[in-house]
Amino acid sequence: MSQKPKSVLFRELLEQPGVLTVPGCYDAISAIMVEKNGFPVAYMTGFGSSASVIGQPDAGIMDFTQMSTHAGNMAHSISIPLVADGDTGYGNAVNVYRTVKTYAQHEVAAIQLEDQVSPKRCGHTQGKVIVPLNEMLGKLRAALDAAAEKDIVIIARTDTRAVEGFDAALERCLAFEEAGADVIFMEAPVSIEEMQKTAKTIRKPLLANMVEGGET
Repeated sequence: MSQKPKSVLFRELLEQPGVLTVPGCYDAISAIMVEKNGFPVAYMTGFGSSASVIGQPDAGIMDFTQMSTHAGNMAHSISIPLVADGDTGYGNAVNVYRTVKTYAQHEVAAIQLEDQVSPKRCGHTQGKVIVPLNEMLGKLRAALDAAAEKDIVIIARTDTRAVEGFDAALERCLAFEEAGADVIFMEAPVSIEEMQKTAKTIRKPLLANMVEGGET
């Protein structure tokens, strides 16, 4: 087993060309199954975690303590990097700082943070509301400050596509990239053309959430 920090292993994978397939998982045993089936990274899905832990929809019902503890249990059950859903960061920029520090202490390799208001909605449902760009950029700055100690990877997600359209979503992606986010995640683009334009515009690694029956 590698002695490198899992965040470093994940960064090395991100630097390789091509597509990195990262299966979603929702508890320790499903994370172990991802590893045993040969995948280099596992992804703790908020949707799956909320369904499996409390039997509720992905609507911000699991709180910071539940999500961070769950992420830690999963991260410690596998030797490969774990990417974990951090929802909206569970509050303002101060809360985001604590969230990122806690996930990093649990040896999570990367945390995903989104720009919805709290309580959030599943990214593939209707009725989402986003926070102002300046507020999200403040959260990202706090996340990056908190990430420095253990080099946890920051994934910045925007749900703007469903609220204000593709062009506005792409503008947010550019702003997140400029702010220093490690990975950019536009939730639920609706066509291959939108995905291609995003890939041509953004220089940082991109995340595509391929949910069966979803909007992407």
